[in-house]
Amino acid sequence: MSGSPDSPSSSPYRCRDCGSEVGFRSRRRTWTERFLLPLFLLQPVRCGECFRRDYRLIFTPVRDRLSDTSRIIPGKPAPASNRNVA
Repeated sequence: MSGSPDSPSSSPYRCRDCGSEVGFRSRRRTWTERFLLPLFLLQPVRCGECFRRDYRLIFTPVRDRLSDTSRIIPGKPAPASNRNVA
């Protein structure tokens, strides 16, 4: 299988509610999302415009979570976090 943009496994993200093309990985919340979704090759994704949460194939290109990338400032080291995050 080639990595062409026309293949269904690499179709770009598009929100089913507002039609936005900006999607972010969402944190896995429940046991089902942590252990069953990966068996079906799915991941939770949140729309960047309307914040609707949905499940998409892991092959769908989306951005990393905002909270993970918003703390990174170019030229400065990332702060050490002592928080326990689930």
